[in-house]
Amino acid sequence: MEQEVAIAEEGPPPPPQPPPPVTDPQPREDRMPPDASPDAPPERTYVFALGQIEPRFPSLGVEKEYVQLIGMRADAAGMADRSLLLGTLAEPANRYLARSMCWCFVVQGLETYILVPHDPGDFSLLIGAVREYPERDDVDIVIGTRAGIAPPEMCNGLAVPVVLVDMIYSFDRESLVTSIPVPDSVAEKDSASFRTTAGSFFDDVMRLADNAGATDEHRALNYLAVRYPTIYAKLAEMQEQNSSLAGVDVRPAALIGPRDIVDVIFSFVHRQTGVTSKFYLQIDVTEEWLFLVRPLSPYFDIP
Repeated sequence: MEQEVAIAEEGPPPPPQPPPPVTDPQPREDRMPPDASPDAPPERTYVFALGQIEPRFPSLGVEKEYVQLIGMRADAAGMADRSLLLGTLAEPANRYLARSMCWCFVVQGLETYILVPHDPGDFSLLIGAVREYPERDDVDIVIGTRAGIAPPEMCNGLAVPVVLVDMIYSFDRESLVTSIPVPDSVAEKDSASFRTTAGSFFDDVMRLADNAGATDEHRALNYLAVRYPTIYAKLAEMQEQNSSLAGVDVRPAALIGPRDIVDVIFSFVHRQTGVTSKFYLQIDVTEEWLFLVRPLSPYFDIP
C-alpha cells in the first residue's frame, strides 16, 4: 500500500519588516549641550564692546531717499555733509530713514557689528552717538546681545554679526582719563604722570587683538577699563614703587557655582629686582550686565 504523504499548504508570506530607525551613535556637539533639553533656548552671547558707531546707507534706494529729503531742506546750504546727515536723521518726521540706515560698529578700524536697537524707540541712542566732527579718540560703548549674521541686503553686503543694543555710552578718551580720580597717594605734581599711565592702560585694552567684546574675558576687561577707576590707582601706585605692568590674565574663577565669575589677574614686575607681585579681582559675567564681585586684592599662585 502506497503511503500518502501529506504536504502542508504554504500560507501567505509574512509582511516585510520596516527598517530599524537610524540614530546618531554620537550626538553632534553643535546641536545642543549634553545636558540640554530639546526645548531649551539657545545660549545667548552678550556684548560689551568699545569702538565707534558709523551710519551708512545700506542700499542705493535708501541713499536716494535721503538725497530727496535734503533737497527739500531750506537750510541745507552751507552745512557740512555730516552735519546735514545727523540733522536729518534726528528729525522725528525722518525716523523712518533712521530705521532704514545701517548702523555699523567699528572696532580698531574693522567693521565688527551691525547695530539694531532692542527697543525700536531707542534709535535716538544711535543717532546721539554719532559725532558731528568725529575724532580718532572717540569711544562708544555698546552693550547688548549678539544675534546671527546680517543678511546681505541689511548693509550693502556686509556679512557681520548683528547686535541687539540695549545701551550705548559715548565719550572721548581725554574725557575718560580726566574723569578718573587721582588717588591720594599721588602728589599733585605727579598728576600728569598718573593721567599718562591711565591713558596708556586704556589704550592697551582698546588694542587687544580680536577684542570684539563678545567673550567673557574681553567683556570683563572692557568693563574694568571704563567702570573701575581703582585699577588706575593701583597702576600708579605700582609705578611709584618702580614696578611695571607685565601682564593681565583673565580666567574662570576656581570656585564653581551657579554663576559665571572670572578672575582678572594683574602681574607687576619690579624693575630692579625682577620680583613679581600679583593682584586680582572678580567680575560676574553671567548676564548682560556685569558687576564686581571681589575688589582688587593680593593674589598668590597656588602650586
